[in-house]
Amino acid sequence: MNIEAIDSELERPFNLGGKRILITGARGGIGNAAAQVCAGQGAQVCLADIAPPAGLEPLVPYYQVDVSDRAAVDDLAARVGPVWAVIDTAGICPPDDWTHADWDASFDNVVNVNLRGAINLARAFMPDMIDAGGGRFAFCGSVSGRMGGVSCGPHYAATKGGLHALVRWLAQKGTKHNVLVNAVAPGSVDTPMAAANNIDGSIYPQRRSGRPKELGATLAFLCSPAAGFISGAIIDVNGGTYFG
Repeated sequence: MNIEAIDSELERPFNLGGKRILITGARGGIGNAAAQVCAGQGAQVCLADIAPPAGLEPLVPYYQVDVSDRAAVDDLAARVGPVWAVIDTAGICPPDDWTHADWDASFDNVVNVNLRGAINLARAFMPDMIDAGGGRFAFCGSVSGRMGGVSCGPHYAATKGGLHALVRWLAQKGTKHNVLVNAVAPGSVDTPMAAANNIDGSIYPQRRSGRPKELGATLAFLCSPAAGFISGAIIDVNGGTYFG
């Protein structure tokens, strides 16, 4: 993109008008909030999740997909077509005991969704972004990947730390092609996943959990012209729980 085009876009730095954005984990708290924010900024959103649309008639394109399945993600990319950005919020954090004899299966499942899923999305969508001369990836990491977590299991913390490293690796590959790769690192957020892990937001510095739209807005920002000179960043959105 030339300097004149950049300056023109920065006249409306948060505008996503005309941009097609795929959002995974879109039925969940942060993913759904990101979809709402992006649509509010004019984006054409495409939603994907492992869960079915639950009998609801979607107002936007909705795809049921398991991001841990590479063939399914490749098929998703073929069906969705070119996109400006991928916001990946698909993730799991099972409240299980890592000392149990049968915990290995849970570990594999968390790695497959949280980390392999991100790699699958990058492999499926980054080549077309490079060919198009630009694009964005915004991943959902975690404060657990920074500090080992507060109440999560080691599989979740390990995958989020791995995701942060993957973001930086992908940024090195994509930035020279104007494909910028970043992530947010949430702390406690008021979502069903947090509720399943009995997370009490009052123990954190702001004495509350984050709101899903606070994360959704940051993810939307990473896809906007305002973030056009940011790549390889892990943005801490955790209410002061951790200072990166």
